[in-house]
Amino acid sequence: MEITELKVSQIVSKIKSKELKAKEVVQVFLSNIDKLDGDIKAFLNVFYDYALKKAEKIDENPQKEGLLLGVPVAIKDNISIKGFELTAGSKILKGYIAPFSATVIEKIEKEGAIIIGKTNLDEFAMGSSTENSAFFKTRNPVNLEYVPGGSSGGSAAAVKANEVPVALGSDTGGSVRQPASFCGVVGLKPTYGRVSRYGLVAFGSSLDVIGPIGKSVEDVATTLSVISGFDIHDSTTAQVPVLNFEKYLTGDIKGKKIGVIKEIQDFKVQPEVEKAFKESLEVFNKNGAEIVEISIPHIKYALSVYYLVAPSEASANLARYDGVRYGFEGIGDNLRDIYEDTRTRGFGREVKRRILIGTFALSEGYYDQYYLKASKVRRIIFEEFKKAFEICDAILTPTSPTTAFKFGEKATPLEMYLSDVFTIPVNLSYLPAISVPFGTDEKGLPIGIQIIGKWFKEEELLNTAYVLQEEAEHV
Repeated sequence: MEITELKVSQIVSKIKSKELKAKEVVQVFLSNIDKLDGDIKAFLNVFYDYALKKAEKIDENPQKEGLLLGVPVAIKDNISIKGFELTAGSKILKGYIAPFSATVIEKIEKEGAIIIGKTNLDEFAMGSSTENSAFFKTRNPVNLEYVPGGSSGGSAAAVKANEVPVALGSDTGGSVRQPASFCGVVGLKPTYGRVSRYGLVAFGSSLDVIGPIGKSVEDVATTLSVISGFDIHDSTTAQVPVLNFEKYLTGDIKGKKIGVIKEIQDFKVQPEVEKAFKESLEVFNKNGAEIVEISIPHIKYALSVYYLVAPSEASANLARYDGVRYGFEGIGDNLRDIYEDTRTRGFGREVKRRILIGTFALSEGYYDQYYLKASKVRRIIFEEFKKAFEICDAILTPTSPTTAFKFGEKATPLEMYLSDVFTIPVNLSYLPAISVPFGTDEKGLPIGIQIIGKWFKEEELLNTAYVLQEEAEHV
C-alpha cells in the first residue's frame, strides 16, 4: 500500500514499529506538493526544512509515542504557529510573524504531528470558494476549473490531492464542511467549546470553531482526540472529558433515530444532491436506524440571522487592524488618515462588505432592529434544535445545496452565501456536524452529506458518519 493511502493510525503504527521512517513519510508528501501544488495552489507556505528536521528528531528517538506520531499536518493560515508568518489570507497581515502558537498547534505537536505548511483561505475566513484570498485562488483537485469551497479551501484541497493526510481548518458558517463536501473528503465541525480557539484569528467569536479535515472518519476522529479539551487561555472551552474518539467507531447504529428536517424541502437543491441525500437515508434504514421527520420552522431565517451576527462580530474583531500595532501600515498625515489608508488598501472587497454590514447593524438606532432581533431568532433556532434532539439522535441534510461551481460563477454575494444554507444553522446553534463524501454528480464532482449531532456527543456523531462512509464505497 502506498504511504499516501495509509490512514493516520496506520502511519503512526508503522513509524512506531520502525517499518517506516517519519522522514520517509514527510518526503513522500513534500514530493506530492512539489508535483501538484503548482496547479492546485493549496499552500501559502510550505515548511520544508522545519518538517524534515522534526521527522529526523522522531526517527532518532527510541521512545516513539503520540497519536499523530510522524503524521504530516497542514494548517489553515488563520491559526498561529510561533515564528511563522500568519496572514489570514489578507494583505493587511502580510509579513506578520506569530509570536506564539495556538493551543491546537501545541497539542498536535505534543502528539508527534509534523506541521508541513500553511494553507490558503478566503481572506479572514470570509467566503465559500477560496476566491477571496488576497494572494491567489486555490483550485479543486477533482477538477481544476472548479472552486474547492471555502473558506478552508486550501486545507480541503491539500487533503484531497494527497499533499497531506490531515489538515486543520476553521468553521464559522460551514468553512470546514462545505470545502470537504466540494473536494470529496471528510470535514468535522466540533461542538462550540470542544476545541480551544486560542491562537485562531477571530472572525465571529460566538461562531468560530477549529476542526479537522481528513480522507476518512477514522483520521478525523483521531485528530479530534488530540485537539479537544479545556484550555485556560479560552474561557469558552468546556470542561468535558476528552475521549479517544476512534474507539467509538463500531458501525452499530441499530435503534438510533435519524431526523430529517421537514423545512429543507423548501430550499432549492441540485437534483443529483437530492438523489444522493435520499440514498443516504436508505443506508441508515438498512443499518437498523429509524428515519423520523422533525421540524425546525425558523431554519429559513438562519442565513439572514448569520449575516447580521457574523458581520457584527467581525466588525468588532477587525477593528484591531489599524496599521499601528501590527500588520500593513498605511500612509497619512494624521491617525485618521493612516487608519483609512491601512484599511482601504489592506482589506479586500468581501471583508470590507462584512465590516460595513456589521458596523451598520451595531450602530445607534439600528442595534435593536437588526443585531438584537437576529440574536433572538438565533436563540429560537437553538431551542428548535434542542426540541428536535428529544426525538432523534442525529439529523441529516445535504452539506451544500450544490456540488462545486466554476470560478466566477456566483455573480452576486447572495448567490455565494446560499452555498452555506445547510451548514450555517449548526454554527448558530453551537452543534457538532460532519460532512461525509457520498457519491458524485454527472460531472464527477463530489457530493457531501451532513450529519448533525447532539452537543458534545461527537463519539455518536462520528460513529453515525462511519456507517455512511463504509456504505459510500458501494455507491
